[in-house]
Amino acid sequence: MSNELSQFRVKTTTLGDLLLSANDLHPDTNAVVLPNQRTTYSELTDRVMHRAKSLRALGIEPGDHVGILLPTCMDFVDTMFAIALLGAVTVPINARYRPPEIAYVTVNADLVALITSDEFDDNVNFIERIQTAFPNLVNNTDPLNLTIKEAPLLRNVVVLGKHSSEGLLSQKQLDSMAVEVDDDEIHMRRIQTRVGSTALILYTSGTTSNPKGCMISHESIIRNSAALGQRYQLGSEDSFWAPLPMFHIAAILPLVTIFDAGGTYVTTPHFEAGEALRMLEEEKVSATYPSFWTIMSDLINHPDFATRDLSSIKMMNANFGVQPPIVGESMEKAMPDTIFVGTFGMTEAAGTVSTSKLDDTREQRFTRLGTPLPGIEVRVVNPETGEEAAINEQGECWIRGNGIFTEYYKSPEKTAEALDRQGWFHSGDICSVDKDGQLLFHGRLRDMLKVGGENVAAVEIEVCLQKHPAVKLAQVVGVPDQRLQEVAAAFIELSPNCSSTEEELIEFCKDRIAGFKVPRYVRFIEEWPMSSTKIKKYHLQNQICEELDLT
Repeated sequence: MSNELSQFRVKTTTLGDLLLSANDLHPDTNAVVLPNQRTTYSELTDRVMHRAKSLRALGIEPGDHVGILLPTCMDFVDTMFAIALLGAVTVPINARYRPPEIAYVTVNADLVALITSDEFDDNVNFIERIQTAFPNLVNNTDPLNLTIKEAPLLRNVVVLGKHSSEGLLSQKQLDSMAVEVDDDEIHMRRIQTRVGSTALILYTSGTTSNPKGCMISHESIIRNSAALGQRYQLGSEDSFWAPLPMFHIAAILPLVTIFDAGGTYVTTPHFEAGEALRMLEEEKVSATYPSFWTIMSDLINHPDFATRDLSSIKMMNANFGVQPPIVGESMEKAMPDTIFVGTFGMTEAAGTVSTSKLDDTREQRFTRLGTPLPGIEVRVVNPETGEEAAINEQGECWIRGNGIFTEYYKSPEKTAEALDRQGWFHSGDICSVDKDGQLLFHGRLRDMLKVGGENVAAVEIEVCLQKHPAVKLAQVVGVPDQRLQEVAAAFIELSPNCSSTEEELIEFCKDRIAGFKVPRYVRFIEEWPMSSTKIKKYHLQNQICEELDLT
């Protein structure tokens, strides 16, 4: 019998109760630390209750879907937990989404309210993007009862900050509504919320042209997060640093993980290595979740790295098993006292499928992606025969357990393709398992790219390009990138008597899809490499890699 399994105890609650329980035990502990702001569990709970009362007065009911279009900030945390207290559903929206993508998620997710901010960074103006997504928003004079033809369920757009304009509900107006609701009404809805109810709908790209909404229950996100915290041996004395944006599962997961332990979540609105190094030292961070080589590389190559005391960092999620060996060697040399672990996960699994144990051997932690968390089962299956693969044999990774998503929202066909009747999620990832149960990742069955940690469906970029009047057919492949792991390259067949340029098509995409999806390269083609029925994308990929000397 596994010692870890026999000693594991199930912690199941809701996100709202998770926060209140942490406050009961650790009211004066810092819950969240940002570069210029920090809050204790007590302060956070007070703000969350106030926000919940305001949203309840706005008419948010249990089960309602509420969108959050915010950067990483304290308001994101306040709002997500306030929505949870009401038994409603948080729908985080990628802060880099363009107006068409914002409109799609708003409509597809059946949002009744959308909460954003008037604080803008990196030339991102959320208000302008929402107004572009819904042009007749400016014609609405009653922000308490919007009428938007394209999004008939959307009743309110709330702008946090000091902004005020037609059709938009200001934070001052929202805050003033809290007096209409007493605490007992909030607590009644909190207590009535079932652990199996949906807590989050996280949109993730698949093999279709639009992202899919993964419905994740309170039980799934909390049990997965709690298991991760126990695997990493985290307690209330720990600080957990996670630099990814809060709309990402790799930010929500460590947030819930450290809240379960009663410790401190440390993050920043935008990753900048110098500021991150300062926070890691000053906050005496003990656990880190950078996940991607781009972030780790920026840290150890920053001029301040040599002068910072990072001796408090006991573990780092580094995923060396999917990186060239030089990556692990560089990090180990730079941070010799840190335990580096590997992790395999995805949105559909509420974050983590497998991760290293702190006492795994160096070889395992540097070349593998760990063993499944308690409650998670993994099978590697031959995609052609359906038979379970042998030890070290590659196949599709199937996953079953408490962290698996419930379904794709309003997509029964996609759900049926991904989840079988026995509860196995067919991930589309090519993996193998060694004799010790350690997982290895070898690639993807499906036509997907991984750009700086973001899943990107090639077909989404192809659909965008094919809206250009000069484009007859577009095919997108991934090419290696030292910083982002992979970027998009597009091959274009032009329509007869039409012309275009690489620069023109890239600019065309920039106005329609998020920046990380925009092709880095565009090449024009007259004859496609074909099998009997399909374009051989791997030939296109080899062609661009050879041209760019990336082989």
